[in-house]
Amino acid sequence: MPENQCNIDSPLAFIYKEVDGIHVLLDVYLPPDDVDQQSTQQLIQYRPAVVYFHGGGLTVGDRRSWFPTWLKSRLSAHNIIFISADYRLIPPGTGYDVLADVKDAIAFVVGDLNVQLDQELADLGSGSRFRIDPTSIGVAGTSAGGFCTYLCAIHAVPKPKVILSLYGMGGDLLTDQYLAPKAQSFLRGREMLDPAQFSDYMHPFSNLQSTSDSPLVYHPQSYHIPGYPANPRMLISHLYLQLGVALDYITGQHEPSLSVALRKAIHTKDLFDEALISDHKIIFPQFNVTSDWPATYLIHGTSDTAVLPQESRNLHSLLSKAGVEVVLEELPGHEHSFDYQPGAELENKGSFDNIVQFFYRHLT
Repeated sequence: MPENQCNIDSPLAFIYKEVDGIHVLLDVYLPPDDVDQQSTQQLIQYRPAVVYFHGGGLTVGDRRSWFPTWLKSRLSAHNIIFISADYRLIPPGTGYDVLADVKDAIAFVVGDLNVQLDQELADLGSGSRFRIDPTSIGVAGTSAGGFCTYLCAIHAVPKPKVILSLYGMGGDLLTDQYLAPKAQSFLRGREMLDPAQFSDYMHPFSNLQSTSDSPLVYHPQSYHIPGYPANPRMLISHLYLQLGVALDYITGQHEPSLSVALRKAIHTKDLFDEALISDHKIIFPQFNVTSDWPATYLIHGTSDTAVLPQESRNLHSLLSKAGVEVVLEELPGHEHSFDYQPGAELENKGSFDNIVQFFYRHLT
């Protein structure tokens, strides 16, 4: 059922599932339309849709965090419907909860969403004629949202026709970035974190409630570190990387620690033994690349210290070997979240335009 919205220029919010005692929502941004309500039923147009998954290390954020205005505005100009979806966060969720949610989001978009749009638009007195074409769905994601897009490529029904991953995690999870404990600053020069200050988010959890909505919150400029994150979830993905235990939290395998076993395995001379991750293979994108993987556009900064560019390079190699249409664009000197930096629209206009043309070609 939709949550109340009063203006069609704002997103329409819908609950796409109820789980763990919470509502998991997505926002629908319909392209501008000047058709009056009386003409709508005769003029319904089914248009492609792109479902976007936000970043945040899988631990923080919501469907309005790190919002890609550049992507939404360009897609809307092509009459492509933009949808931004929440998903359950780690912890206490795991990659399996993320997998279930992204699959359910796609199923809702191609299933019940048009009926609910009809009802909501009627209630609002809107004459928008645009509805979802269930045969023409794409997915996009930044950082952790890239991991979500890869899970969609592997498991969603129907498969998306096209994928965009900006500095996406999950192209290679078997690296020291995820598995090695760090003794000095490694992520954008940021300070090392004290695990004792994040005990609520360390396994075993005492009373941590499931959530799919954890907005970004910052301390005021008067704080001793002006603008420092005030929501601890904004720091815990950094902490898990620092401790080399990120994959324990993604898979939910803490005892025995999966990270400890993998930490040793990736530094042997022998080929990696896939039996070590056999119980969790379905959430390791790199072990699920097949020839029916959707067309994919990867874009990554070469100076990214949060999700290393090797992840996109590795996935590009795997997809190329499988015969999948794939583009890898590397941006020299760019860090993580380059598309949200001041001046990004002007600096990256050519890349942004190419991405949307890639979407348009595969969705229309």
